[in-house]
Amino acid sequence: MPYAGRSFAAFLFDMDGTLIDSIASAIRAWRGWAEGHGLDAETVLAQMHGVRAVETIRRFGPAGIDAQGEADQLTQAEMDDVDGIVPISGAVDFLAALPVGSWAIVTSAPRRLALRRLEIAGLPPPPVLITADDVEHGKPAPDCFLAAARALEVDPHDCLVWEDAPAGIAAAEAAGAAVMVITATHSHPYAGTHPTTEGYGDLTVTVDGDGRLHLG
Repeated sequence: MPYAGRSFAAFLFDMDGTLIDSIASAIRAWRGWAEGHGLDAETVLAQMHGVRAVETIRRFGPAGIDAQGEADQLTQAEMDDVDGIVPISGAVDFLAALPVGSWAIVTSAPRRLALRRLEIAGLPPPPVLITADDVEHGKPAPDCFLAAARALEVDPHDCLVWEDAPAGIAAAEAAGAAVMVITATHSHPYAGTHPTTEGYGDLTVTVDGDGRLHLG
């Protein structure tokens, strides 16, 4: 069992690809955006996972583009197209076993999109929800995970981050947290060094007398 014998003060979860499978919706929206600007959609799709939309648009969009305006339009397109959004296997029960105040969601999505997708997937928004709107520097910068740890009043080095995308994994590493990689939506085998799990169905969590989380 990964991290056997180790306990954590808190779990910090990415959202898309980690707690929910929204890949089809995101691909449809991003493909439409890329093709609408005459860009190679496959190139954009290969790089957009796990980072804020505005940063991907700045990277690939034509010179002079209103990146924030385009990001707002793309967010609306993703909010309007929620077909196929479902929780990752076992995520609902796994989150239900966690005490309030021991976990957070840390996503590169804007807050309104995050809340929409969580609602569609049937997952509860936690008291601590860090989104693209809450940090100046998105993943792979560690700011989002550091912000979540501060909000939970825990040391980031005492957290386990659950991630699926390279940018998010790099952000967690930079924050000094331990990492578990969710592979449910991966199209290629994970080649990194962190432990992996396809979903949450085979995992259990227990809480000791000090409120610390243990994986089983």
